[in-house]
Amino acid sequence: MFEPIEGPRVYGLACGVDFPAALVAGLRARMAGRPPEEMAKVELILNTSRMARRVKAIFDQGPATLLPRIRLLTDMADPAALRDLPAPVPPLRRRLELTGLVSKLLDAQPDLAPRAALFDLADSLATLMDEMQDEGVSPDEIAALDVSDESGHWQRALSFLNIVQRYFEQGEEAPDTIAFRRYALEQRLKSWEERPPEHPIILAGSTGSRGGTHRLMCAVSKLPQGALVLPGYDFDMPGPVWGGLTDALSGEDHPQFRFARLLHELALDPTTLPHWEGTKPPSPARNKLVSLALRPAPVTDQWRSEGVHLPDLPEATQDVTLLEANSKREEAMAIALRLRQAAEDGVTAALITPDRMLTRQVTAALDRWDILPDDSAGIPLQLTPPGRFLRQVAALFQRDLTAESLLSLLKHPLTHSGSERNNHLRATRELELHIRDQSWPFPQAHLITAWGEAAGFPDWAAWVAETFCHPPVSGKRALADWLAHHRERAEAIAAGPEMGESELWKEGAGRKARQVVETLEGEAAHGTDLSARDYADLFGAVLGQGELRDRDAPHPRILIWGTLEARVMGADLLILGGLNEGSWPEIPGADPWLNRRMRHKAGLLLPERRIGLAAHDFQQAVAAKEVWLTRALKSDDAETVPARWVNRMMNLMNGLPARHGPEALKDMQKRGRHWLALARQVEAPIRTPSAARPSPVPPVAARPRQLSVTEIKTLIRDPYSIYAKRVLRLRPLNPLQRAPDALLRGILIHQVFEEYVRETVSDPGLLSPDALRTKAAEVIGDPEVLPFPVTRHVWQARIGRIAEWFVRTEKARQALARPVHFEVRGSSDIPALGFTLKGTADRIDIDERGNAHLYDYKTGAAPTAAQQKNFDKQLLLEAAMVERGAFENLHPRHAERAVFVSVSANPNEVEAPLDEVPPQKVWAQFETLMGRWFEPDRGYTARAAMLSENDFSNYDHLSRFGEWDVIDAAEREMLE
Repeated sequence: MFEPIEGPRVYGLACGVDFPAALVAGLRARMAGRPPEEMAKVELILNTSRMARRVKAIFDQGPATLLPRIRLLTDMADPAALRDLPAPVPPLRRRLELTGLVSKLLDAQPDLAPRAALFDLADSLATLMDEMQDEGVSPDEIAALDVSDESGHWQRALSFLNIVQRYFEQGEEAPDTIAFRRYALEQRLKSWEERPPEHPIILAGSTGSRGGTHRLMCAVSKLPQGALVLPGYDFDMPGPVWGGLTDALSGEDHPQFRFARLLHELALDPTTLPHWEGTKPPSPARNKLVSLALRPAPVTDQWRSEGVHLPDLPEATQDVTLLEANSKREEAMAIALRLRQAAEDGVTAALITPDRMLTRQVTAALDRWDILPDDSAGIPLQLTPPGRFLRQVAALFQRDLTAESLLSLLKHPLTHSGSERNNHLRATRELELHIRDQSWPFPQAHLITAWGEAAGFPDWAAWVAETFCHPPVSGKRALADWLAHHRERAEAIAAGPEMGESELWKEGAGRKARQVVETLEGEAAHGTDLSARDYADLFGAVLGQGELRDRDAPHPRILIWGTLEARVMGADLLILGGLNEGSWPEIPGADPWLNRRMRHKAGLLLPERRIGLAAHDFQQAVAAKEVWLTRALKSDDAETVPARWVNRMMNLMNGLPARHGPEALKDMQKRGRHWLALARQVEAPIRTPSAARPSPVPPVAARPRQLSVTEIKTLIRDPYSIYAKRVLRLRPLNPLQRAPDALLRGILIHQVFEEYVRETVSDPGLLSPDALRTKAAEVIGDPEVLPFPVTRHVWQARIGRIAEWFVRTEKARQALARPVHFEVRGSSDIPALGFTLKGTADRIDIDERGNAHLYDYKTGAAPTAAQQKNFDKQLLLEAAMVERGAFENLHPRHAERAVFVSVSANPNEVEAPLDEVPPQKVWAQFETLMGRWFEPDRGYTARAAMLSENDFSNYDHLSRFGEWDVIDAAEREMLE
């Protein structure tokens, strides 16, 4: 197939050339005129399975021929030599072993690292071990590094690195997958040295970024019939620049660095590298522009000397669009619109980006047109319905059952999926309403069972109580025990009380999740004992390594690729999305073991390797026939920085007015602005007029005939709330996980003072601060009443701080009158209106003359006398009701005093102005007020006289407050 030559045989294909198509075309051209069986002797080594599928698809298009033997870089073992190698250890088993070893080390030396870092340390250690195996670096070589001037964490790092020592000693442990590949490669290279194969061997599509791959490429290039075909080779870069790319410390981030290092090692001249096939790139002029823009930083002065020799830039960039959106959402919508256009035109289009958030946004945007792109990365298994369900079940072992975790699981589509799903959803709805109404932050089994008996769901409630309401699991358990318990509980929740066949392990996601669980069960013996939290973290991490793909459902021409797949090409339009620093290229992750210089000394890969690979992927993709470059100017309200390659292109073009660079750049941006305008039009909200300030006027017959004394203030300040609550009968739902809010604090503090004062009446010796603190601890300190430890402590401390003040003033109050009535209810009518005022007095004392002293406890600031006279009439009305005999078994001569007792951080007493507004006058004013509210044309205006604009109303969203302002006139609406 190849003519004999002296030295290695290496070919290149330019950026922008359809690599698989050109590879097959060049192979067919070299085999032309040969017997058909000669093609079957060719061994073709490719870098990815997607590349292999594309090559096979191109061969299938014809003409008919025998296929070459297609292999992957990861499958280089000689089948005959496999019998001499031990079977590799599954990656999961090695990870579990490392997790156990790191766990024991942290138990023995807790100061090395926090326990929360267990799995991150095990993962990074496994990654480092794989890299060391691939690059042929032993732990001894790392331990021998000169670290005299390094930071003090090196000794701690060595403690962890000693863990992996035994895995590098042959005979001690079975090899892991990477080590197995290295052993297999060594045997294959050794056999080639002894008996060089005579059949053609072509390695294509790889850059040789890994040590093992680099060695293989060097060996293949020197075989009698071996050849390398390099993807995305820069034929426009001059020799001096190639010569400066051999040092990893300075050139690792350049897209052609790996080729430069390879050709330097093979003693080949990069400027004379032959083309594998004669196909020209879509735009040779654009390739020259990109090549110059990406020159290494030390030689960017060449922009001035060589830029003037570039072709005319508007022609070079006529098929390039630069889209700079204001936000990632806008970027995603513009991309989705272009992909939709491609689908309508029958054009194959691919979005290439490492930003998974962007791909999810684009996928969501395409969904409105029923377009499902073919995403090569699939869906992370942990985000599929079975993955989320299993992680939620695992979380039940860690902490007490909360209302949120209970309801989120009960509503999951896989819960109770065996049978009677409709009844399950109905029961779940009723239970949720009850939990919200009763404010159960931590539902208990006996409470749920009692509710089920009363609500008509006894069997269902018993199943919930038995399956969900378990205490958290303390201590450590073996991994196998955790898995058995986890699986049993998950299947019970999925099946329901009838224990029917559930949907948990069905469909593609269910089958994949079951496969992962069974694999983990098979390797559980190699795990370590774990706590509930550690197990949930481990299980979620294992699920996170899986992914789900559905090749039948997606659109055949709308694709989403990772950056590596830019080499596969085959698309008419390439959209390079998320071109911002930190996204593409991604920021190298922190290495807890070795810094950059130590990695270089040890012969390991530098962090810039990923940047260099991303740069090579960019250089290939940007050379395609039609290209979009997209980025968002802001991300999460922060300014972004364009990707270094885009930035370089823009700077170079702006600096070449002689080649019409600024005009070309403006044309690229203009094309992008066109699609951004379309995206904004799609997202533009439908114009609707702002709502007016409402003042509904319901029929008199529909108006409330009964209010409480606490609602009178609301009626004056925000009548719309009374309309929504009493006329429309709308009630705000309590939050599912009700926090210890002001309402709950008020209820409990009222209870503390009520019970305390009751007891002091029968035992005056309890009038002491310590007794009050004891009562506060008894009421508030009950975990069943207030299941929030910090809040219990804070609220008790608040009462403790005011205890001395309260006891001192309470003695004065009891010296005036004797506490007799607590939480006493009463009502008083206005017969002419058919209206009833109801109220509950916190406390009413009776003095020796038979007069009433009213007290109301306030956990916040008490209203001033002026506020009471005009708005907050609660105590004044209660005093009037007392004199009208509204309270049963209470007939005092008259109301002597009415006092707000503020038990806030700044306690004080505020008396109601009974001397200025006596009870008779209060009631007369109240009758007049209510008479006005029964006038046929009286409207319930929203926020009529709120104390502050910042005051909150439960019905502000219903009145659409915000579309109108408090200075706007109310618009009355007559209702029928």
